[in-house]
Amino acid sequence: MTNRELIEKLRDERTLTKDVWIQLFSTWTDDDRAFAAKEAQKVSVSRFGRDIYFRGIIEFTNICKNNCYYCGIRRDDEAVSRYRLTKDEILDCCAEGHALGYRTFVLQGGEDGYFTDERMVDIIKEICAQYPDCAVTLSIGERSRESYQRLFDAGARRYLLRHETANEAHYGLLHPPELSWQNRMRCLRDLKAIGYQTGAGFMVGTPGQTPELLAEEMRFLTDFKPEMYGVGPFLPHQGTPFRDKPAGSPELTLLVLSLARLALPDLLLPATTALGTVRGDGRQLGVLAGANVVMPNLSPMSVRKKYLLYDGKAGTDCDAKAGLESLRAQMEQIGYRLVEGRGDFAAGA
Repeated sequence: MTNRELIEKLRDERTLTKDVWIQLFSTWTDDDRAFAAKEAQKVSVSRFGRDIYFRGIIEFTNICKNNCYYCGIRRDDEAVSRYRLTKDEILDCCAEGHALGYRTFVLQGGEDGYFTDERMVDIIKEICAQYPDCAVTLSIGERSRESYQRLFDAGARRYLLRHETANEAHYGLLHPPELSWQNRMRCLRDLKAIGYQTGAGFMVGTPGQTPELLAEEMRFLTDFKPEMYGVGPFLPHQGTPFRDKPAGSPELTLLVLSLARLALPDLLLPATTALGTVRGDGRQLGVLAGANVVMPNLSPMSVRKKYLLYDGKAGTDCDAKAGLESLRAQMEQIGYRLVEGRGDFAAGA
């Protein structure tokens, strides 16, 4: 079968065998990518119209106990200026975001032991009390099932935890020995079992990634069926062991986005900041490839340049209002619109 026929098969059947995925990732052309984008856009528009959900990211701590080889806030990078936002500072971000129309707040940070269950529960409950029309999403790494349950009971309903790779050996190339692929998978299973709208994801073009590993990613996607899926290109950071590695391909990233949309039509699929960093029109291209979510920054201007997971991150020079208006204009240029609302996952609605 030709790659175009394989893409049509995925659209119709929503899954492919591993060997077929390998063929697609080994032989795809830009024409194949454009065809996949066209088909994925049709699926996305049929499911969501031309509405794009926007979520506000609040980067509340850049302190992390982990030492991941790709991450710009890794523990051993002494050049990073560390910070934590206070509860009041986080709530100030929410107040600004709510006034701008945000109805989802994404609390994202390193794995910072200061933010115990008690502190996180207090923050989550306060956000939910002040903004009952809003969803609270967490992106704070690996925790125990009991911890995840406590945060859920406090009012958090979504959790983003990129699995980074569906292959255990490859996970070991990207992380130090004290981090476990098995534990990462356990966390994702626990989150789903508790009832979170669960987000997984990975970086396209990480060191050691092959068509065979990309095939495993797509098999993981169709097996695990996350409600959200974050995919962006790998971008190196000067303070990491991968500083000299080449960046991931934006074109391959767009292909993966389109294939993910075809495989899971209801997926909440962001056009990521990383894609917007590697190309100025990256988030527009992401939407045209099937994405239906964007995640602008609500963090205080004073800390934005301190939360750099990779070099050159977009959005660090404009405040929340200006950043949102720029993104709104970008979406309108391609015939889409940002819409207020929580934008919860809804299968088959």
